[in-house]
Amino acid sequence: MTDSRSWSIDELPAIGEAAICMGAFDGVHRGHLALVAATVTAARERGVRPVALVFDPHPDEVIRPGLRVPRLAPLHENSRRLREAGIEAVPLRFDDELRSLIAEDFLSAMAPAIRVRVLVMTPESAFGRNRAGTPEALRAAGQTAGFDVSVIERLVSDDQEPISSARIRRSLSEGVLDQAANLLGHPPYVEGRVGSGGLFAFGYDPALPAAGTYHADIRGITPSRVKLRIGPDAKVALMDAQPDGFVALDLLSRA
Repeated sequence: MTDSRSWSIDELPAIGEAAICMGAFDGVHRGHLALVAATVTAARERGVRPVALVFDPHPDEVIRPGLRVPRLAPLHENSRRLREAGIEAVPLRFDDELRSLIAEDFLSAMAPAIRVRVLVMTPESAFGRNRAGTPEALRAAGQTAGFDVSVIERLVSDDQEPISSARIRRSLSEGVLDQAANLLGHPPYVEGRVGSGGLFAFGYDPALPAAGTYHADIRGITPSRVKLRIGPDAKVALMDAQPDGFVALDLLSRA
């Protein structure tokens, strides 16, 4: 399975019985990892495989045509982080057809490739047509369809505010990298191809920090520390080392 494409619901890989969680998982932050850990535990207890359904494109872009959601990481990087957390990442194409399914039909449409035995959710989460697939509704459906629903509380930060990708994007837009890193549980990330003058060309719409100069580490080379300049026009350039080709960066702090 490739990490750079999403699958339609009728072409999913053959996994079998599974414990699943679902979402955009943008950035794979600490809140996501709590959901993943609960899913892995539920799978282990039932002797099934843990699966994260990763919606792509971002559901908000389908629900509100014309909207572009800046991403904390591209699909392949989010999938990599999910795998590192011990769960199988299955990118699922989110489109109008998927959106139109009621929650019960959504789950049954994945069979026989994925047969849901437990669905792990947070109390406020919902999916399916009109977001009618709440934990309460699905508990009732699961009694006849043969699956359980496990609900875990949404992870909050020290200020008791929920951790979310939207909140992390706001922290980045304000240039508060330490807060973004704390909520993520890892440094903010960007990747792209570096060309003339160190300018970046992105293959996705990145969630960038506020204009300024930042310290960053390039993955996979030594020495790795560089400075990154983000202009008020959102143009991004490396200021010192200028490797050719693809570059993956962990953003560390303001310079």
